[in-house]
Amino acid sequence: MTSSIAVPMTQYWRSRPSLFTFIVLVIAIFSSYFIDFFSGSTIAVLLILQLAVVVIALQCNANFAYFTAVYEAASYNFLFTTPRYSLQMFNLEDILNLAVFLLVALTTSKLAEHYRRQQDALEQAQLRNSILLSVSHDLRTPLATIIGTLTTLKEYMPKLSPSQKDELIDSAAAESHRLHQYIENLLQATKLQHGALKFSLSEDTITHVLHQAIARFPATQPRIVIKSESDLPTVMICSSLIEQAIFNVLDNALRYSPQDKKVTVKVYRYENMLRLDIQDRGCGIAAADMEAVFELFYRQHPSTDGGAGLGLAVAKGIITAHQGQISAEPVTKGSLIRIALPIKKERE
Repeated sequence: MTSSIAVPMTQYWRSRPSLFTFIVLVIAIFSSYFIDFFSGSTIAVLLILQLAVVVIALQCNANFAYFTAVYEAASYNFLFTTPRYSLQMFNLEDILNLAVFLLVALTTSKLAEHYRRQQDALEQAQLRNSILLSVSHDLRTPLATIIGTLTTLKEYMPKLSPSQKDELIDSAAAESHRLHQYIENLLQATKLQHGALKFSLSEDTITHVLHQAIARFPATQPRIVIKSESDLPTVMICSSLIEQAIFNVLDNALRYSPQDKKVTVKVYRYENMLRLDIQDRGCGIAAADMEAVFELFYRQHPSTDGGAGLGLAVAKGIITAHQGQISAEPVTKGSLIRIALPIKKERE
């Protein structure tokens, strides 16, 4: 099956810098207090606090790192220097230690921010290269087919039978839809990678969205079997995006499942989540690839895989943006992709 974009944990925390800073600060202060209580080592305490500044600088912007450095300096003065639980300092060694800590913390924050920017720039450059390579390869095939088909139709129009004309037109139309689908996924993948995907939520039923996605497969609709529980709750979603995610998973299932086999979609409630289990009867996904198939431009079988490595990537990004999960589940036959969306009336 084709690949997918996994939203890394680093992106999750970067979207919540205040929460990340708070958690790291709590861990650092409590760890320092524990070390000071049992060993009395102020050097170890300063190193722990310094490490917290570096971690926050790497994950968040410099302002959070500067705030952390100042807050930890005040905490060090209040909790670990004499007199305790006071912002006064009389020991020259403590004053020097605190001054060095602030200097090193601010310097490393700046260096860490520069490193993070360089890493972001490298990731964007790699993404651009991957997109260019993908575009040069995956646009060429449908375009060549469309051009060849239409050229043949134009040159041999008088000699072709009505059935042959219909076959050529259907072929060009199918490749046009394939090209449109590829471009749509490419645009969505780029937006997701840059964090530029914006959408609003509305209340809808997942079965309605599912039928909308299936309607985009007019020729293969009979191969899709829906097994749905009754009285399913509504969900707060962007219907068009969830439809795109479901379409991408179904597209993979239909492509990699034998033509005479059904693709089953099971819709049911599990605890506080609404699940869609989409199972095909193809060759399946190797256990080692169950995470990798959700990576951008990944292909399980590059030599024979006609996909672009974008479908599951976009589905992953869309579902994750809705606070849901998508995963490949082990089954005895074929592949099963599970989509889970939270049941709630409003986005938290």
